[in-house]
Amino acid sequence: MLGLFFGSQGECTIFGQTVLKSFSNIGHLQDGRFFSGFVSPAVSAPSPIHPRQAGKFTLDAGDLLRLELTGYTGQVALLAFGDDGTRLEQQCGWGKLVPLDMASFDSAYLTDWIISQGGKPSEHSTAIMLTGCDEAVILRPAQAATIWVANLAHGYELVAGEVAGPISVLHQPASDKPILPEPLGHIRDEFTVKRGTAIAYELSKGEYVQIIDIEGQQCSDFQAMRQSSLEAKLSAGLECLIDNTATRSMVGRSYPAPGLFDKFYDADMRPLLRVVQDTCGRHDTFGLACTARGYEERGFPGHLNCSDNISNALSPYGVAPRSAWPAINFFWNTWVDNTHQIRTEEAHSRPGDYVVMEALDDVLCVSTACPDDIDPINGWNPTDIHVRIYSPKVHIKPAIAYRMKEDAPMQTSRPSAFHERLEPLTNHFAPARDLWAAVSFPGTGSVGEYWACREGATLQDMSSLRKIDIIGPDAERLLQLAMSRNISKLAVWRGLYSLMCDERGEIIDDGTLFRLAPHLFRWCCGSEESGRWLSQLAEENGWQVRIHDLGGALPNLALQGPKSRDILRKIIFTQPHVPDLDQLNWFGVTIARLNDREGAPFMLARTGYTGELGYELFCAERDALDLWDALMTAGADEGLVPMGSAALETIRIEAGLAGAQEFSAGSDALEAGLGFAVDMRKTDFIGKAALERNMSAQRRKLVGLKFACDDVPLYGAAIYQGERQVGVITSATYSPMFEHTIAMARVSVEVADQGRELEVGQLDGRMKRLSAQVTELPFYDPKRERARA
Repeated sequence: MLGLFFGSQGECTIFGQTVLKSFSNIGHLQDGRFFSGFVSPAVSAPSPIHPRQAGKFTLDAGDLLRLELTGYTGQVALLAFGDDGTRLEQQCGWGKLVPLDMASFDSAYLTDWIISQGGKPSEHSTAIMLTGCDEAVILRPAQAATIWVANLAHGYELVAGEVAGPISVLHQPASDKPILPEPLGHIRDEFTVKRGTAIAYELSKGEYVQIIDIEGQQCSDFQAMRQSSLEAKLSAGLECLIDNTATRSMVGRSYPAPGLFDKFYDADMRPLLRVVQDTCGRHDTFGLACTARGYEERGFPGHLNCSDNISNALSPYGVAPRSAWPAINFFWNTWVDNTHQIRTEEAHSRPGDYVVMEALDDVLCVSTACPDDIDPINGWNPTDIHVRIYSPKVHIKPAIAYRMKEDAPMQTSRPSAFHERLEPLTNHFAPARDLWAAVSFPGTGSVGEYWACREGATLQDMSSLRKIDIIGPDAERLLQLAMSRNISKLAVWRGLYSLMCDERGEIIDDGTLFRLAPHLFRWCCGSEESGRWLSQLAEENGWQVRIHDLGGALPNLALQGPKSRDILRKIIFTQPHVPDLDQLNWFGVTIARLNDREGAPFMLARTGYTGELGYELFCAERDALDLWDALMTAGADEGLVPMGSAALETIRIEAGLAGAQEFSAGSDALEAGLGFAVDMRKTDFIGKAALERNMSAQRRKLVGLKFACDDVPLYGAAIYQGERQVGVITSATYSPMFEHTIAMARVSVEVADQGRELEVGQLDGRMKRLSAQVTELPFYDPKRERARA
């Protein structure tokens, strides 16, 4: 059979023809086609190590580890281990080992790793200490090594904004071999599926399989069948394999969206495998593996194809061949356009992206490395797939990928610092940037959580908020340019809600800015784009300012509800030089400690996202559980309950507080309903000119809608006046307080007057309508008197 293969001299041959010129999308950033984020598989992206955090790097002999410490004012600890657990720093000539205070960083990940390697943490309380210098520090071990890099800072320094910021670490391999992702545990078996081939393999119940796209943009078809009934059904040709129709019916989705299904089912609706981790987020699970017929009808008879490769791989197990195999098409980027046609383009998978599945029964599996070289699905360049199999003793936690930007290093979602307390209370978590956030708690339920916040108090993990410190003599000047509010009026120990706009007046990010010292600000926001935007402005203007992205180093809780102050009063201690609890007015901030002067430090702000009296508490990761426990104990008599994101969404909409849905592209700050956060009396800020222009002729307005029914329309649902569309729904919910549906909506100013009757379209907008009446926002507590109480 003709196809793609490599000859003995390395020349590439396709269909018996020598390829005279080849190309790759990976790393291509020229000639009008830019593949940002698709770096070479032989070069890793720099990894940030945030204050109090530690990073692990596995190096082969001769690899380089580059630490960028230019301008860094803190202290970095370095620990190096050989394969046998021995320390390597001194024999590599990297310096003298000195005592390491394990309380100076969140050391749990390091100590857990030492224990997993059979070592004792008490025997490894020394490290090489590094400080800032004028050039990068480069390490090159003579043998394979695991190197830990810790960015040291004590808890109070972190909370008070006195840390040195993150450092950047780059791993550069000695050879051009691709860098595979770190193993997730002990590997039972691993192998490479060469391009244009397929390999069959067996999984026992409880084992994990990791399918890795080595070089990026490479489709890998996958199929599995239950072994317990394989022999009985082989003769009838009824193998119990993954069934696409049963799977989509069981999970309630008609076509793949970003991410994968939780489980894959056979035709008897019994689960075969469950997805545990997915770092790509784009796959197709309803297409066939490519077939000989498909290539023939396009003029390529005899082309290698995945269906024939699957048949050949399964043949030794007695499985009958098929001309077309249904498959899960990992890393194949497909979608349905608005005419219901299936479309495809280059894959989203980057080098090293992977999917991990757990076998729920003994299964026979097959994986391919697709040979398609005439379509964009493999980036026009078929490459290899790597497969790892882990034993059931390895516990692989659920995770998806998160990237701060398309070309940023991948982070897999992880439990927050409060997860140990949340996990026993709920199984319902959803991704919130790089963390898992609780959606609801069945012991109370979302409605119960809602009423607890309105009448008592709730505690919510809000650690996915981004925190950025802005420090230096030009900090205020930078923020005055970037922010929509007048920062010169912001006193120390005060905060304000503000926007960050672009030149068109559209919102880059929103958040709360706190002033902790004359030249020290903390910006708590929703996106890392804030940090990039501030850095760009500072660089363009040559200002003296440091910008610290704290990453996940400052987890935080929201204590909200009318009894929140009473709960805090039981556990809080403040020094005389900072505001105490009773001195904290709305948007006030202070540095407090738990119980007494020796207790865990935390930043306390009288802020929240509920419209109720409330506070937010920010602490170091090592103090998170102590803070949670103290609050829950103090709130036991006040009816304090944990709250998830579902209840918060209802509360947010009732309070008329804007979310990401209100910030849609093409809408400025005024159309997002956030004119109150724009100070047009300021001399200037980015976006002011555009907002002044738009203010004189505003086209759309954010309003409230009160419905006469309980149907809840979806985001983006069209709003009509008669036959003409006049707006869209941005957020909607059923309100327990008003006992009917309410929504926030962006409508034309001509129909934005209170009391106007409009209709929301359902069933293509024409066949079903929901009547609604326009009202002002917020729906609840319009003077914010409860939050100011």
